[in-house]
Amino acid sequence: MDISASVQKFAELVERQLQRVEKIKAEKDFLDYSKLDKIIIGVVGGDGIGPAITHEAHRILEFLLADEVKAGKVEFKVIEGLTIENRVKVNKAIPDDVLDELKKCHVILKGPTTTPRKGDPWPNIESANVAMRKELDLFANVRPVSVPDKGIDWTFFRENTEGSYALGSDGVQINDDLVFDFCVTTTEGSERIARAAFEFARKNGKNKVTAVTKANVVKTTDGKFLEICQKVASEYPEIEFDDWYIDIMTAKLVDEKRRTNFKVLILPNLYGDILTDEAAEFQGGVGTAGSANIGKRYAMFEAIHGSAPRMVQEGRDKYADPSSIIRAAVMLLSHIGYQAQADKLAKAMDICMFEEKKLVMTGRDTGATSAEYADYIMETIKRI
Repeated sequence: MDISASVQKFAELVERQLQRVEKIKAEKDFLDYSKLDKIIIGVVGGDGIGPAITHEAHRILEFLLADEVKAGKVEFKVIEGLTIENRVKVNKAIPDDVLDELKKCHVILKGPTTTPRKGDPWPNIESANVAMRKELDLFANVRPVSVPDKGIDWTFFRENTEGSYALGSDGVQINDDLVFDFCVTTTEGSERIARAAFEFARKNGKNKVTAVTKANVVKTTDGKFLEICQKVASEYPEIEFDDWYIDIMTAKLVDEKRRTNFKVLILPNLYGDILTDEAAEFQGGVGTAGSANIGKRYAMFEAIHGSAPRMVQEGRDKYADPSSIIRAAVMLLSHIGYQAQADKLAKAMDICMFEEKKLVMTGRDTGATSAEYADYIMETIKRI
């Protein structure tokens, strides 16, 4: 690719992003689930251990919402086809027929999907997660981490549709010696994630919001993100606001004296991905943390770990820990207005994971299967 061709490709990318900005400007208010006759919950297994663990979270949701399903207020729709094999076959991050089915749902419970990387046998198709966030405009990735005995109560608001991931498959190779990737920041995209974080803080009694960037070095994109966060912060005078750079923030999360000061954090895409995985380790690892992806029309809830294909190859998928996607199911219930059920499930998980520990997940036949663990959780719910 010569320089003129690279410039032309960049111009096309810019035009696409300008069109996206106009779509954001035309957004309506958030969907009000209480006004729906029926809430449709899509269930997507994904790759590797995804189908096994998603099935167990689905069973628990069916158990908790049995009365609502019987009354026709909730419907579950199992959506097949979001597998690496099917995506490669049609050379799309999300096959058209799968995307059509996803758009018929209001919320989605999704298992992990495989993203090809350089050296893999798969072609360079975009991450299904990134594509779904863009197609459904799921701009806010919300990840809570709570460890009460360590004073940790963090909620991360990671911007989902911009930053370094937005054009992750659209980099430019000028020649054998020079390549470019792109980072995208918009006023509209930054403002809506910042406002979502401050609104969450206000509604949930959180007294502090922290922006995390590298604005001292990445001056244009991160600089704009921080500037927008500061502007939104001025509209919430009752909430303390500060900002930290991503490198020192990774250190401060392990600083026992400082880490308890953080409450709600706003981050661009890449930094949010890194920091939330670090944060999850305090709670027991990425296998224990759920994730919400929120937009104004759709919402998707998922496990934050990968698809673990090796476990499937070794016949161990039935021993995969379903805790992360069940934590995501807690967030799903809360999001659609079933807070009592969400609270029961969260309490049952705390009992099973941290208090009683009658069953232990090891990922092998030395521990419980995912089905046995889901049964344990449902039995615990009955006792609450």
